[in-house]
Amino acid sequence: MAFWLKKAVTFLLMPFSVAVLLVLAGLWLLGQPQRERRKLGRGLVGAGLLLLLIFSNNQVSIWLVRPLERQYAPVGEITADTAVPPALARCRYIVVLGGGQGDAATLAATSQLSTSALGRITEGVRLLRLVPDARLIVSGPGERDRPSHATTLAQAAISLGAPADRIVKIEQAHDTEEESHAVRALIGDAPVALVTSAWHLPRAAALFRQAGVDILPCPADFLAKSGDEWQADTLLCDPDSLARSTYALHEYLGRAWLWLRGKDGRGGKDAAEHSTSNVQPGFRS
Repeated sequence: MAFWLKKAVTFLLMPFSVAVLLVLAGLWLLGQPQRERRKLGRGLVGAGLLLLLIFSNNQVSIWLVRPLERQYAPVGEITADTAVPPALARCRYIVVLGGGQGDAATLAATSQLSTSALGRITEGVRLLRLVPDARLIVSGPGERDRPSHATTLAQAAISLGAPADRIVKIEQAHDTEEESHAVRALIGDAPVALVTSAWHLPRAAALFRQAGVDILPCPADFLAKSGDEWQADTLLCDPDSLARSTYALHEYLGRAWLWLRGKDGRGGKDAAEHSTSNVQPGFRS
């Protein structure tokens, strides 16, 4: 019950939900006979539309998500003549957090995964190849008689070349906090490479540290891949930018909730070892 209540409250606080509620309230007030209520109604409709316009703006969404994605450097391209970073080489597990999927049985596992989940598992398999002694942990529950998300991630990983005997599934964890405790119970003090979307990683890292897991944060699935240069299309508004803003605000709300609960741990050995000086140049989203 608490899990679904948290989901419902979060949904209602997202930009699109707030904008729709403002517009609906405004339209209802516009139908009232009192002049003051009609005036308030026009204000609410305008506020809702303005809010939607702001958070649908490309530049605003990048401003919101970029600070989250720049907190940890990605593991750059490693070729045959490049040494694996020591912080990664010591990891005994590669943990890929769940990211959503569809359930079309006729589709391959890689096609069922959401964009976020596909980006995460692709990075997880890449890192698994770099650390021959490590195992891959994938996470995500199932619904009713459908395969679990962990199972779909495992199938996708095998399709991408990961050996089936190196994959471990966690199928009972419903959110990031539950995943952190499940991983801790499974691997104890062993060091792990934690793979999730770059915008989600700061909150995930805080929760895993709080659970006592020795992590190396490894971001994937970047949403703000552009540099600092300004271009005219950054002034445009589109659904992708609204989604980007929504992801960012969801994470800021999540971090605020962790802070209120005293679980927003910061710093640590892994952050020092994984310096942002290793960030690789990105491409425009």
